[in-house]
Amino acid sequence: FLLVPAAGLVLLSLAKNGAYGEVIWTFGLHNYRRAFDAKYLPVLLRTFAFAGGTTVLCLLLGYPLAYYLSFRAGRWRNAMLIGLMVPFWTSALVAFYSWMIILGKEGLLNAALLRFGFISAPISMLYSSFSVLLGLVYFYLPFMVLPLYGSLEKIPRQYVEAAYDLGAGRWTAFRKVTLPLSLPGIIAGSLLTFVPCLGDFLTAEILGGPRYYLLGNLISNQFLMAQDWPFGAALTCLLLTCLIGGLWLYRRWDDQS
Repeated sequence: FLLVPAAGLVLLSLAKNGAYGEVIWTFGLHNYRRAFDAKYLPVLLRTFAFAGGTTVLCLLLGYPLAYYLSFRAGRWRNAMLIGLMVPFWTSALVAFYSWMIILGKEGLLNAALLRFGFISAPISMLYSSFSVLLGLVYFYLPFMVLPLYGSLEKIPRQYVEAAYDLGAGRWTAFRKVTLPLSLPGIIAGSLLTFVPCLGDFLTAEILGGPRYYLLGNLISNQFLMAQDWPFGAALTCLLLTCLIGGLWLYRRWDDQS
C-alpha cells in the first residue's frame, strides 16, 4: 500500500507531459531539472522559509508549554493536553475560515484594537506572511509539543533533584540536565513540524492568497489545474525525498547517541 503507489509516482515523474495533458512514457530527468528552474525557485525558497520559521516558532512556544505540562501542570495536565488536541478535532477549513473572521479588516482583532485605541484605522492582516505563519503555527504546534512532552516526561526527576543537591540553580539544572535529555524530543518535534509544513497548501491557499504560493500549492496546481501530472509527480518525489532524508538523519543520530 505504500511502496507500489510510491514506485508509480517515481515512474510518472520520469515521463513527459503531452500537449493535451496526456502522459507520454518517455523517461528522463527533465521534470526534476525543471523543478529547479528560476521560475519555480522562489516557490521552493519561500516554502523552506515558512517551514523553517514555523518550526522555530513552534519550538519557542512549544517547549515552555511541554515543560509546564511535564513538571508543573499537576491535576490540570489532562485538561491542558485535551485543549492542545482541539485543533485536530475541528475541520481545517473551519479553523482557517475562523482565522479569516478574526484577522479580517472588519474582524474581531481589528475591532478590539480599535476599541482600546491601539490603532486608528483597521490593519490588513489577511493575505500576508503574518497570516500564513500564524495559521501554520496554530495547526502544527501540537506536532511539536507532544514529542517534547513525551521526552520531558521520561526524564527521571531524581536527576534534576541531584543537580539541585549539588548546588545547581534552576537555570543551570535546566541547561545541563533537562535540555540535553530532552534533545530527542526537540529533534523529533522539529522533524514532525518541518516536513509536513513543506507540503502544506491549504493554509497558504486560504490565509495567504496567490502572493504566498507554496510548494504544496504548486503540486496541487499541477495535478488539478495544469494537468501536468509528470511534473507534479517530480515535485512530490522531491518532497518525499526531504521527508525520508530527514527521518534517515534522525535515525542515524538516534543510533549514534
